Amino acid sequence: MISRYGYDVAGVVAGLVVVLSSLSWFFLEGKTLKFSLIGFLLLVLLFTVYFFRDPERITPSEENLIVAPADGKVILIKDVREGEFLMSEAVQVSIFMSPLNVHVNRFPLSGTVGYFKYFPGEYLVAYDEKSSSRNERTHIGIDNGRVKVLFKQIAGFVARRIVAEVREGDRAVAGRRFGMIKFGSRVDVILPRTLQLKVKVGDRTVAGETVLAVAL
Repeated sequence: MISRYGYDVAGVVAGLVVVLSSLSWFFLEGKTLKFSLIGFLLLVLLFTVYFFRDPERITPSEENLIVAPADGKVILIKDVREGEFLMSEAVQVSIFMSPLNVHVNRFPLSGTVGYFKYFPGEYLVAYDEKSSSRNERTHIGIDNGRVKVLFKQIAGFVARRIVAEVREGDRAVAGRRFGMIKFGSRVDVILPRTLQLKVKVGDRTVAGETVLAVAL
């Protein structure tokens, strides 16, 4: 299953593959060269389809759980002062998404979108801690009356487009798709310190399934 967020890119790549393959077949000399180029173009198409894959996920039903909004690897956990939405001391969990991960993002908890802001910026490598405050990104805050969570979609060195179908006042449902970051990126999740963390640096996360924290 291909994500609808990738229909445009996959369509363009598929069209280019058809056109370039046809041109190479009729205008290039030598079967080896023709088949090599066509084979390379097919690999590009297959990678595009693979990148925009969008598998179904089963989200835990417990209301006190905060689940991962992205597939990837936990690269940083640190204490922060969050003065934008939580307005309190908090814990930041950073998830790095490589080009091989599923890049569709999902809501980490159910509630109301109480904050949304887009920030234009740079394209530092996503592993760089400065990318959290300097790169192009979106900040999304969800409040369910019991817990408030802020999370950031952060564009990386390769990623150049963030998709976030979110507006303030929207109803968020844990595990539901809301957007993606194309071609490698990072997601920071800012959690209240009152929550009990369930991940550590080096852990792998699955969007909509991996439990990041529990509200006690």
